[in-house]
Amino acid sequence: MTAARPLAAIYVRVSTQDQVQHGFSLDAQQESLINYAKALGYEIYKIYRDEGKSGKDMKHRSEMMQMLKDAEEKKFSAIFIYKLDRFSRSLKDLILTIDQLKEWGIDFVSLQDKIETASATGKLMFQIIGAFAEFERNVIGDRTKFTMGRKAREGGFITKAPKGYQLVNKKLILGEDPDQIKRIFEEFLNSEISLTQLAKKNNLTTAGIKKLLQNTTYLGKVKFAHQESQGQHPVLVSKQLFEQVQSKMKEKGWI
Repeated sequence: MTAARPLAAIYVRVSTQDQVQHGFSLDAQQESLINYAKALGYEIYKIYRDEGKSGKDMKHRSEMMQMLKDAEEKKFSAIFIYKLDRFSRSLKDLILTIDQLKEWGIDFVSLQDKIETASATGKLMFQIIGAFAEFERNVIGDRTKFTMGRKAREGGFITKAPKGYQLVNKKLILGEDPDQIKRIFEEFLNSEISLTQLAKKNNLTTAGIKKLLQNTTYLGKVKFAHQESQGQHPVLVSKQLFEQVQSKMKEKGWI
């Protein structure tokens, strides 16, 4: 009994400008890819055609998006393209997408660029592409962290507003009853009320009141990546009161 042949997706793309300047033809790409895929032992699952589409943005190519969805669902085992720039002209998109295909276990073959994953050379190329993809993700992560860190150092507020404040246009301003925060700190310091009783009195959980009493936001601070900076929002609790509360919590064994 003959084993079933693996399935391949064929992807072809040509923009109007490509056809005018270079004479690219969808039909010519398609025919070459079909013959190549069959020569390598594949059956054609489907041909995905994006006609008159730019290579700059993959998200605006409906057939490309459908093909990637089908790839994730393992409807075929390989993608055949005519040339890398038919897939994407954005190096970042190309690297990250091919790396995603690798994670899904989908082979990737570029006819003109002689890239495929069946040979040792092709596997090495995938490993190189994967390394570049990891590098790109790290760059994006570092860039995001840098931007948020700079925002924190400049006094911007990053997370949601704690009790006593409200967030308007990404800035902390005073809430409906900001004096409530000072009253909570003072009551805890000057009485023998328990955390549970104090929490119930202010419609909070015990964990919530404990977190509130340790929140340096009330000192005007902004925290990001374990580093604190002076914020631009109003201070609700004096440094002296805050430190006295921390000392009492330590004495009680609550922190």
